[in-house]
Amino acid sequence: MKIEFAPLSVPLQRRLQTASVVQWVFSFLGLAQCCTAAFIALFFTRFWLVSTLYAAWWLIDREKPSKGGRRIHILRNCIIWRYMRDYFPITLMKTAELDPRQNYLVGFHPHGVLAAGAFLNFCTEASGFSMLFPGITPHLMMLSLWFRIPFFRDYVMSGGLIPSDKESASYVLQKPGGGNLLAIIVGGAQEALDARPGSFTLLLKNRKGFVRLAIQHGTSLVPAFSFGENDVFDQVKNPKGSWLRRIQHRFQKIMGISLPLFHARGIFQYSFGLIPYRRPICTVVGKPIPVQKKHRPSEEEVDQVHQKYLNELSNLFEKHKAKYNVPEDSHLEFI
Repeated sequence: MKIEFAPLSVPLQRRLQTASVVQWVFSFLGLAQCCTAAFIALFFTRFWLVSTLYAAWWLIDREKPSKGGRRIHILRNCIIWRYMRDYFPITLMKTAELDPRQNYLVGFHPHGVLAAGAFLNFCTEASGFSMLFPGITPHLMMLSLWFRIPFFRDYVMSGGLIPSDKESASYVLQKPGGGNLLAIIVGGAQEALDARPGSFTLLLKNRKGFVRLAIQHGTSLVPAFSFGENDVFDQVKNPKGSWLRRIQHRFQKIMGISLPLFHARGIFQYSFGLIPYRRPICTVVGKPIPVQKKHRPSEEEVDQVHQKYLNELSNLFEKHKAKYNVPEDSHLEFI
């Protein structure tokens, strides 16, 4: 395989963009492990008090992730995220106004490999979320496992991430006064196994928990589709029924996370590596779907709202796909 190296004359701006993405990929793949190792290792050094005090703080603060988390606006506005935005680039587009007196539940599609669009648009201010949706505070749900890791839990909470469980979701959706947006990557880790360029397959056909949650709280549903999300990484072929797919599914059932074997480019060359391609991502946020509140909705009521959501998501995709070079004969596939 011939390796295509990056030229030496790359402008500083582009190098900073690449560096910002490198730290982001590392934060997903290795930061949690490093935080765990550091927490344990400090007990065996003269700095053991750091881990001891943190453990005490952790115990006192253990309920914070499920109570809306603890966002840090300085980190959300950090210049690193603007460099990351410009690397792809990533943009956020609204198609309708959101009333800051109401709460909203956004379904984000697709997951992609590392959910770059979801993270940058809802966990940072790089794409101008607060300017597009004034008075709305975004929250993005993440696998609960990551909130059990010392130091790392505080890092992810700083951007507005909360655990992906019913208690955490209900806390946000039932906040009085409105102005809260809960974003759920509905396809989850399992959908990441189908994330590859040109794929428009969404794991959504039988995922109705988010719809039931919206009905129970009387919260409007908002579909969002991230064009280009699946295009920034290639993935080793893992067709359904293959040995690799079976291993990935088993690991997901045990750990809650999938292991897509992805690849793209490197830091100093363009032929292989774990750094995403420079391909644009645009997250289009659709119009709210009003939902009537009912504490115990029937299966028929859930199915009815779910079908309406699928229709609105499909319409959103069809209306905007031409702008993002999606072939005319490509359509969403729900599995």
